[in-house]
Amino acid sequence: MYLKSLFPDIPPLQDVNVHNVFFNRPDQSQWPEVNIHIDIETDRKRTFKELKERVNDAYTAFSSALKDGGMDFGSEGTEEMVGIMSENSSDYMVLIHALMANTTPFALISSYSTRFELLHAFRLSKITRLFVQPKYLSHAISVAREVGLSLTNIYIIGGHVKGHQSLSGMIERARSVPRVPAKPAKQSTLAYLVFSSGTSGLPKAVMITHGNILFSIHQSIVAGQAVAEVVPPSEEIPVSLAFLPLHHSYGLHAYCFRSLLSPHSYVIMPKWNINAALKAIPKYRISNLALIPSVFHQLVNHPQISSVDLSSVKHVGSGAAYLPQQLVAKMKTFTPKDSTITEGYGMSECTIAALTQVLDGMLGGRGKLLPGSTGVLLPGMEARIVRDDGSEANFNEVGELWLRSPNVSPGYWNNEKANKETFVDGWLRTGDKFSVNEEGYFFFADRAKDTLKVSGSQVSPLEIEEVLLAHPEKLITDVTVAGVSGGRTSDEKVPRAWIVLSAAGKKKGAAAVIKKLDEWQKENLSKYKWTRGGIEVVKEIPKSPTGKTLRRVLVDKYERKFKKSQSKL
Repeated sequence: MYLKSLFPDIPPLQDVNVHNVFFNRPDQSQWPEVNIHIDIETDRKRTFKELKERVNDAYTAFSSALKDGGMDFGSEGTEEMVGIMSENSSDYMVLIHALMANTTPFALISSYSTRFELLHAFRLSKITRLFVQPKYLSHAISVAREVGLSLTNIYIIGGHVKGHQSLSGMIERARSVPRVPAKPAKQSTLAYLVFSSGTSGLPKAVMITHGNILFSIHQSIVAGQAVAEVVPPSEEIPVSLAFLPLHHSYGLHAYCFRSLLSPHSYVIMPKWNINAALKAIPKYRISNLALIPSVFHQLVNHPQISSVDLSSVKHVGSGAAYLPQQLVAKMKTFTPKDSTITEGYGMSECTIAALTQVLDGMLGGRGKLLPGSTGVLLPGMEARIVRDDGSEANFNEVGELWLRSPNVSPGYWNNEKANKETFVDGWLRTGDKFSVNEEGYFFFADRAKDTLKVSGSQVSPLEIEEVLLAHPEKLITDVTVAGVSGGRTSDEKVPRAWIVLSAAGKKKGAAAVIKKLDEWQKENLSKYKWTRGGIEVVKEIPKSPTGKTLRRVLVDKYERKFKKSQSKL
């Protein structure tokens, strides 16, 4: 069926460089003087005005001619793609905004990349320049040589290294150069490339335009106005813990873009560290936590969580991957009674988000916070639920979610094959399976690509995972299920589970836990859904920095062992 957002429509948008939306709005002159950035390691602080000045200085450096001491990024006749490879920092955000002001596209590259992953990212994005944190410089240089990136075009962010220009040095030189306004941009102007998670196959580079960002920001504004109708605005300035990686859409938009819509403070962590986070929450009186499911897991199972003062937390949000309701329930036991926990659904291909949970009373009284639901369509979104045969699914029937909206990416960078498979007649095929009820509330079912076919029947790994997690003795804290070789035919895959033992599970021992879970699943699942591929205890489930389970890592390891065993027969 076809569905349209329940929110009010977003008015037509004009061509504009999003820099002006982020930094040159009239309302910002009335903001109180608060520290928008606080560095958790150095305690260095920056106000909004200081941040704006530094962005303008950096943009001046990038746009000025070489003869004037500038960098002349994107001079006429040249095509630029600037790579950024760093952990989170205030200057990372400065760099992003300065490049957008200059309409110089950039590629967000994970600093945690292996050599193979980095080589793929450099080659695919075809970077012409690179900003890199000193600790990752040697790693970057070794790959840069292989792809032909000149060492003179490798710059330093977050420090100084002899022989390389630094962002700080560029900014210092630019302070004597006359300022110029941000360059004009159209809605189709490319802003940046963000890499897909690569949970299956090599990551793809998603193109995001100025128009995509602009529409996404207006979605957030319209949704925020709807929330304000039922939740009185607080006089306190919200404080968020900024640990999600800025090279991913979730962290990028939460800390770099939406942070500029209203006064807000962000305590910046270079990367996730649970012990540092548990100290920071009471120290800085963190009120907002944007989490991912893997961090939910870590927090609620941390041995000291019950002794940490979480009384300042007013809202906890989740994104990037499916959030089991067991984690929501457990988190609520540690946060204040009047705090809210919500989740949404999105993907880089739709800039940031597509679905959001709503609070009771929103949308003219139609809204309700429905446990288990991923929410409703964001403003301006259209959706279809499509069966495997391409026909339209009915209400409450599972099918693939297709999306259409101005915040949907124009496609993948240099990947026509993937574009033809994913972007069909103006619709984005998400690869995720959902059902939707008559009121327009969506319910996540599974990743379409992860769904198995066993003996001709569809098997959802998510369903098996939830059954195993629901064992009454709480024997495990994490689990993932994927298809592996061992079926009745060479191409049939059977379910296999990888589990992480809880404290109770460790007391019983691995063998006893596997036996109990095997008995439990046979009581609660149809026979064709049983884990015929076995159950394996692991120390941890591999996940991307954004919390998406990397099933392929476990599957590949299993398949190598399976092939060896078969060759010996």
